[in-house]
Amino acid sequence: MKPFLLLATRAEDAAADDEYQAYLRYCGLKPEELVRVRMESGPLPPLELHDYSGVIVGGSPYTSSDPVEEKSPEQIRVEAELSSLLDHIVAEDFPFLGACYGVGTLGVHQGAVIDRRYGEPVGATEIQLTADGEHDPLLQGVPRTFEAFVGHKEACSQLPPNAVLLASSAACPVHMFRIKSNLYATQFHPELDADGLVTRIKIYKDAGYFPLHEADELIATARQATVKEPMRVLRNFTERYAR
Repeated sequence: MKPFLLLATRAEDAAADDEYQAYLRYCGLKPEELVRVRMESGPLPPLELHDYSGVIVGGSPYTSSDPVEEKSPEQIRVEAELSSLLDHIVAEDFPFLGACYGVGTLGVHQGAVIDRRYGEPVGATEIQLTADGEHDPLLQGVPRTFEAFVGHKEACSQLPPNAVLLASSAACPVHMFRIKSNLYATQFHPELDADGLVTRIKIYKDAGYFPLHEADELIATARQATVKEPMRVLRNFTERYAR
């Protein structure tokens, strides 16, 4: 089997490694089957898409809708590299799954409006599939309503003109969409279980996602949540596109 490619942008080793382990676990892959590139650490090396079964973009501390003057040089470089890579991915309809940051990257590339109207606090939220979502192969086996972990400052307030809406929440109208046949983005985190969310709460407690004094309460609430359905998206992706 050709490996899958995980493009990561988390500078903190603990967060980056925990994310990688989560993708291995819930994609059902071995380390040699999931090649990770940490884009924040240096320029993206030359890639040949057809060396891989598919491309996954993990979550990110970057916020796509921030003014350019507020973005770091690393973020500007990463965004340019992802946009260039997406030129080829979209043109070929090459299997792609972007988680959380995927809405910002694939969405912006395809003409979505990404802003701060529909940010959601850190924690579990109820997601509802649309009629199209109920019939989409990446959501096979996922119930019509399920809980997923979220925590995002920005979201998609207007879909790309060629996108199919697959899932929403009460607070965020765009939680998953598809472009063409094989290009997907989720706002919720399909890789996050309670332990993973607790790790991120501890690492990003000063990043502005929540008031610092709420960290302990968020951790306690996360541990009480039952989040196990979103992970099926990852397994469906790898099983569908492994080649």
